Amino acid sequence: MLTHLARWYENADILKMATSVNAELLAMSGPRDPYQGKLGVIEEGALADLLVIDGNPIDRIELIAQPDKNFVVIMKDGKIYKDILRSSPGPDRR
Repeated sequence: MLTHLARWYENADILKMATSVNAELLAMSGPRDPYQGKLGVIEEGALADLLVIDGNPIDRIELIAQPDKNFVVIMKDGKIYKDILRSSPGPDRR
């Protein structure tokens, strides 16, 4: 769905909307906020959801449309669910 927004928004703006802007909106929901902790930032004490993408989605937003292929590290709540960088033998992993 996010890739369709490229008709109206810059790629960097699409990524901000999906991450830090949504985190700001959740924080404004007060007691209805389902998350207790900081969202949308990478810093100590923040809730740790992180994606490492093989490529630059600011240049090519379509990379996020194929997460199985292009997401090389997925971390949710500080736990790593996928990490092909650690399990690969070197830079020629594909």
